[in-house]
Amino acid sequence: MATVARGRPEGSGVAGGGEQELEEEGDREEAKVFELMRDQVWYRPYIGIYIKLITMLGKCKQPEKAHELFQAMIDEGCAPNLESYTALVSAYSRSADSDTPGCQPDVQTYSILIKSCLHAYDFEKVKSLLTDMARAGIRPNTVTYNTLIDAYGKAGRFAEMESTLLKMLSQNCKPDVWTMNSTLRAFGSSGQLETMESCYEKFQASGIVPNIKTYNILLDSYGKAKMYEKMGAVMEYMQKYYYSWTIVTYNVVTDAFGRAGDLEQMEYIFRLMKSERIKPNCVTLCSVVRAYGRAGEVKKIKTVLKNVENSDITLDIVFFNCLVDAYGRVGCLAEMWDVLDLMKEHRCKPDKVTCTTMIKWFLIKGINDHRVQYLRDLKDGRATDDT
Repeated sequence: MATVARGRPEGSGVAGGGEQELEEEGDREEAKVFELMRDQVWYRPYIGIYIKLITMLGKCKQPEKAHELFQAMIDEGCAPNLESYTALVSAYSRSADSDTPGCQPDVQTYSILIKSCLHAYDFEKVKSLLTDMARAGIRPNTVTYNTLIDAYGKAGRFAEMESTLLKMLSQNCKPDVWTMNSTLRAFGSSGQLETMESCYEKFQASGIVPNIKTYNILLDSYGKAKMYEKMGAVMEYMQKYYYSWTIVTYNVVTDAFGRAGDLEQMEYIFRLMKSERIKPNCVTLCSVVRAYGRAGEVKKIKTVLKNVENSDITLDIVFFNCLVDAYGRVGCLAEMWDVLDLMKEHRCKPDKVTCTTMIKWFLIKGINDHRVQYLRDLKDGRATDDT
C-alpha cells in the first residue's frame, strides 16, 4: 500500500483516504467471493469467515449490514460465540465513534447488541449494556423487553424474567403478544402450568389477543405434561374460532399422541396434515419414528423410511439419531447399524449421540464386538467417518 502512495503526486489523496479505498475495495472482493462460495453445493457454513466479514463491515461503517450477516450466520446453523458478537458490538461502536450524523447508538442499536449477547448467554454483558442505556437516557422499548424476557425464560432465569416484565409495566411500556408468548413458553416448558394459565388469563384481561403461536405453546405444554383433556379443549377452541393449523401445530399434536401411545390418533393427524398439503419435516418424522419404536412397530418404521427416501425432505442428525434409537429399541441391530451407511448417503456425520445410542443398544443385547469398539473410537475421535 505504501509504495502505491509514494508513486502518486502530492495531494492525490491516496496516502490518506486512498489506502482506505484500496482496502475497502479488497474487502468488497472478499465479500463477492464469499457470496459465490455460498452458492456452491460443497459450501458449509464456517463461523470464522462470518466473523471476518462482520469485522470488515464494521470498518466500513456498515453496522446494519453487519447485523444482517450476523443473523444469516445464525440462520445457517452457526452458534454465536464471544468473538462473533464482539465483532458485531465493535461494528456498532465504530459507527458510534465516527463523526457521521445519525451514527450515535439508539434503542434499536442497543436492542440488537443485547440480542447478540443473549445468543452467547453473556448475561453480564447484557447488564452492562442496560446500564449504558440508562446513563445515556435511552429507555428500552417493547422489542428490548421482549428480547430479555424471551432469553431469560429460555435460560430458566425466572426471577430475572419476572422482574423484567414488572419493570416493563412500570415504564408504561405496553406488553404485546410476543411478551405473552415468551412468558407462556417459559412457564409451560418448565412444567409450571398453573403459573402459565394465570399469566394467560392476565394477558388476555389486559387486551392482548392470542395468536396461533400462543395456542401452539399451550398445546405443547399440555401435551408434554400429559394433560390431554386440556390439550383437547385448546384444539376445540381453535376449531371453533377457525384458527388454521400450522406445521408447528401438527408437529406438537403428532408428538403428543405419539408419546401417549395413541398411534391411531397420531396416524390420523399425520394423514390430515398431508391432506391439507402441509409438508412434514424432520420434527414430524422424529415424532412418528419415536412412537413406532416405543410400540415395537418395525414395519411401520421401515414404511416411514421408504416414504422419506421417495420425498425431498432433507434429513438431519436428529432424525437419524431417532431412527437409531427406534431400531435399537425394537432389537433390530442390523438395521440400526445400517443407518450409518444411510447417513453417508445423506452426507450426515454421526455425532456423540449416534455413537452412544448404538453402543447402549448393543450392550443391552450382550454384544461387545468390533462394532462397539469402532463406535467408541468414533465417539472419542480416535476413528474417522469417511462421509
